[in-house]
Amino acid sequence: MTSPPLPPWVPPPDPWAALRAHTPARIGLGRSGHSLPTAEVLKFAAAHAQARDAVHTPLDTAALTAALQADGWATQVLASRAPDRATYLRRPDLGRRLDAASAELLAHPAGAMTLAAAPELALVLADGLSAQAAQAQGVVVLQQLRQALAGALVLSPVFVATQARVALADEVGGLVGAQAVLILLGERPGLSSPDSLGAYLTFAPRMGRSDAQRNCVSNIRPAGLKAVDAAARIAWLVREALRRRISGVELKDDSSVPTLASGYADPD
Repeated sequence: MTSPPLPPWVPPPDPWAALRAHTPARIGLGRSGHSLPTAEVLKFAAAHAQARDAVHTPLDTAALTAALQADGWATQVLASRAPDRATYLRRPDLGRRLDAASAELLAHPAGAMTLAAAPELALVLADGLSAQAAQAQGVVVLQQLRQALAGALVLSPVFVATQARVALADEVGGLVGAQAVLILLGERPGLSSPDSLGAYLTFAPRMGRSDAQRNCVSNIRPAGLKAVDAAARIAWLVREALRRRISGVELKDDSSVPTLASGYADPD
């Protein structure tokens, strides 16, 4: 027996509904006349507002350092040469260099900042283009990374950097004499991912390193690459970078860690 036809005022089943359940991508949105349905327009506007907020909201360094210290990390706050968010967005070059006070602090540490030995891995946690990502994911990723490394490496304090771009880590790593440097920072927000964290690893850090000399694990967030999987992948890359004394395009990721949503991303 066939089903009776639907009344004319009842819309037919949406053939895209099953696919939309498997992705946050905006597919099969439908239409209303020559435009999108009102509900989809409002969702898009809300997502765009979240992305803008992620870019412009400042990093709460006090709360972040308190959370790190409660988890057992020594911390130090650094700043780039970009004096404010507006300058940071207009002048990416300033975000790639430490300001004079931060550079002096690392070049001539005093008191608690004096390192007992040059770290094998320097750690930087920065706002990047989404302070929300660093605030939400930074501590848990570092927790998982510490477990994955299992105390096998000499780590630096966590340097919490503001108005920072990826290359800022090269200067940090060079000044503290690290064999490698890892920077975790907020990636450029997408319209469904304002909280995505990226991890960039560089062996033998120094100013002038290029993106081809880094390894990246991207899209670290609850709806993307989970912190535990990201930390396992980062730990493998760190160990291999130090063992082979390479990073970037020369270091291929042959780990068995799930590959979902990892690869190259450009927060600059």
